[in-house]
Amino acid sequence: METLKEEEEYSWREVILPAMIPVVPPPELDRETGERRRGRDIIIAVDHGPNSKHAFDWAITHLCRLADTVHLVHAVSSFKNQIVYETSQELMEKLAVEAFQVAMVRTKARIVEGDTGKAICREAERLKPAAVVMGTKGRSLIQSVLQGSK
Repeated sequence: METLKEEEEYSWREVILPAMIPVVPPPELDRETGERRRGRDIIIAVDHGPNSKHAFDWAITHLCRLADTVHLVHAVSSFKNQIVYETSQELMEKLAVEAFQVAMVRTKARIVEGDTGKAICREAERLKPAAVVMGTKGRSLIQSVLQGSK
């Protein structure tokens, strides 16, 4: 797996995912208009936690359709920590394979350096997705009410 670094506005690396199955059938025709359905861009923010995995599973099962493109986004504090970076690459690869096996969607993955919230917002601004899916911090209802959504 190779990575490419682009843009200097903020640091990110595109994860080159292995080609799993090269041929995906084109989307079927829309009954009313007779035109091909266009896929949507869907961002799924991922990390190594169980809430993130639950959000990913939900999105792949309930939200994604055949013509969609899933954009996996994972934020790391620094690209300099090679262990963290390699672990992140493995996570992206595993989730991309799972997304294809479950929903047969096209998947792109990007690891972004910096704050998680800002990284997700930048990617949403760049892609203009139909949906952004992310897990929660795993706090109880009382903690969420007392601390807010920080």
